[in-house]
Amino acid sequence: MKKLAVLLLGFAFLAGCNTIGGIGRDLQKAGEKIEDTAKKK
Repeated sequence: MKKLAVLLLGFAFLAGCNTIGGIGRDLQKAGEKIEDTAKKK
């Protein structure tokens, strides 16, 4: 039972890291769009 709990916590941690990484990439792309718009003006 303990092994299952540890395994589930490990998967939850990895899923959280992937989600945070995705948010970081999205924010970076949004920043690039804002920067491009500012350069055009």
